[in-house]
Amino acid sequence: MIIEHKIVIADVKLVADFQRYILYWRKRFTEQPVTDFCSVIRINSTAPFEQDNYFLLCDVLPEDRVLREELQKQRLKEILEQQQQERNDNNFHGICMFCSEEFLGNRSVLLNHMAREHAFNIGLPDNIVNCNEFLCTLQKKLDNLQCLYCEKTFRDKNTLKDHMRKKQHRKINPKNREYDRFYVINYLELGKSWEEVQLEDDRELLDHQEDDWSDWEEHPVSAVCLFCEKQAETIEKLYVHMEDAHEFDLLKIKSELGLNFYQQVKLVNFIRRQIHQCRCYGCHVKFKSKADLRTHMEEAKHISLLPERKTWDQPEYYFPTYENDTLLCTLSDSESDLTAQEQNGTVTVISEDTSKLHALKQSSILNQLLLHECLKN
Repeated sequence: MIIEHKIVIADVKLVADFQRYILYWRKRFTEQPVTDFCSVIRINSTAPFEQDNYFLLCDVLPEDRVLREELQKQRLKEILEQQQQERNDNNFHGICMFCSEEFLGNRSVLLNHMAREHAFNIGLPDNIVNCNEFLCTLQKKLDNLQCLYCEKTFRDKNTLKDHMRKKQHRKINPKNREYDRFYVINYLELGKSWEEVQLEDDRELLDHQEDDWSDWEEHPVSAVCLFCEKQAETIEKLYVHMEDAHEFDLLKIKSELGLNFYQQVKLVNFIRRQIHQCRCYGCHVKFKSKADLRTHMEEAKHISLLPERKTWDQPEYYFPTYENDTLLCTLSDSESDLTAQEQNGTVTVISEDTSKLHALKQSSILNQLLLHECLKN
């Protein structure tokens, strides 16, 4: 259109349905001259003979603006209908991109599995549209040995897998506009991406910021059981569930073993990793599924059969198995923990500054203790 007809359409990428847009103006141009709708741009205006006129079609024209808005509304309506259809569809069939496990039913089952088991979160299922196409796009990139986040290409699957795990690249690149069409938020307002909509929301919050927090409502963050998929809004409820359903009393274990905060973290991460790998930490037998593992551990009473401390009290278990494990955030030291540390002789000793040793010897409290002991004797 630019080369043959010298017509320039402004902000083409913001036109929701380009085909309908073209068909509309094609009809209108047969009814009235192009100059009735387009601004005339003259180039080479200083040249005496070679002067070209180009015609700019943009939303400065009210008719064009209305057309773009109507196309946007129509597209949003179609997207919401498609999203609703996908939300209610229970005939979905998909395969996990990381462990090849098959899923049947609703798409949310697969998306939640990848988020929970592989720390790969592409967003809430209700915010995604054209889910099958989205998953196929991601799978194609992985098949081409391409990292989903940094988009570098690797020589084999194992190298790619290690890279994404170590670099924490199990997420998509938010700057890649290829993914925008799969999120409903990008269809809400004409000419605005999710970043612009989010920025406006943040500005509105800052503009209306007040000191009164009386109406603040904290939304609880669910913590997940160590042995099953059960989630609880409070850690107290989760402790009760694990004790009743699995005969696993984390608070009792913490008290009996005198675990400090970091030891609790390592124990939780150890159990998480063993369950994730479908391996019983009581007898070291590996099972095909978590359901089989859970049945075995409950029947054999291996849930409460923890291995020796040296097995799980290792630096490698400082690192969580799952990203954003809420259970880890609820662990804490208590006064009883500190008492247990003192009894076990594991209290951390911070040495005094010995840079001025002579002055330190003169002013040290040890001199007073020594004098008191001598007078006592």
